[in-house]
Amino acid sequence: MATDVPNILISEKMLAHVRDTMRSRYGQDRIKFIPFTGQRLDERTLAAIDIAFVSRDITATSTKYVLEQRTETFYQMMEEAPRLQWVHVHSAGVDRPIYIRLRDKGLNVTSSTGAMGGIVAQSVLAAVLALNRRFRFLEQAQRDHAWRPLLNELTPPDLQGQHVLLAGWGAIGQTIARYLAMLGMRVTVLRNSAVATQDDVTMLAYDDMHQVLADTDWLILACPLTDRTHHLVNQTVIEAMKPGVQIVNVARGEVIEEAALIAALQSGHVAGAYLDVMEKEPLGAESPLWDMPNVIVSPHTAGHSAGNGLRVADMFMENLANWIDGKPLKNLAKGTSDR
Repeated sequence: MATDVPNILISEKMLAHVRDTMRSRYGQDRIKFIPFTGQRLDERTLAAIDIAFVSRDITATSTKYVLEQRTETFYQMMEEAPRLQWVHVHSAGVDRPIYIRLRDKGLNVTSSTGAMGGIVAQSVLAAVLALNRRFRFLEQAQRDHAWRPLLNELTPPDLQGQHVLLAGWGAIGQTIARYLAMLGMRVTVLRNSAVATQDDVTMLAYDDMHQVLADTDWLILACPLTDRTHHLVNQTVIEAMKPGVQIVNVARGEVIEEAALIAALQSGHVAGAYLDVMEKEPLGAESPLWDMPNVIVSPHTAGHSAGNGLRVADMFMENLANWIDGKPLKNLAKGTSDR
């Protein structure tokens, strides 16, 4: 239930983006801001918080497993704020332990699903093109000052007609499918349950993925992390795929059994991979993935773009209007999201 005058815990940086818009929309006295400067708030202020906005500058380089001090302080205050009722998160994914604990306590947790879907899809498109066009090979040739044309076995295959197995049919997955269709690629979608073919896209349930593994040129992962998708791609699945398959993961690292993927990349059964997410982040310096010439390692940044902050802020402000008016919140987390 909304309070008459909600007190919003928000970073100073995000507050600078939204203060004027929010006050002009709701009035000077309809909302109150509690700016977060990186320091823990006193107990009286902590006890007044109704809403918390977790913006990108709060999480910064923190991961699910390793937290910056600033992030840890913010998380601790959310867990200890006795009046806190609603938390809005800048990401589409809300599978970090803090958000699960808050939901388990009965709090509303909303995501920013849709704010970065187009950006993630662009990263996937860039990854497919970079892997197919042997950009890693060309980069190494440039570093070596060597003129090495893409001839014979290095000649890139045409993308047109290649088969993509795409896990996930949220906003990100649907945008990815549109981009790949423009390249003439065939797309089969994996989701929780099979439905009729849509827009020339074949739909399969996860349990039926074995039907198409041997005919898969590209496996693209853009699905939620759930009990069903945890290690969806394991050794058995990888071995069943066509030799030379390429893998793009913008979902969650835990969707792939990383040790099995590394072995397949080393053997050449998997020809290449773009990995924006890892089983444990940050990726350890000892991981062989860093030095593989057929792998592009991206530090969970496939969705990063200069315009994200304002898109996320707009989503928060739209939901704040719903909160103040007593309407249902959008993007309310029930499980984990698609990014």
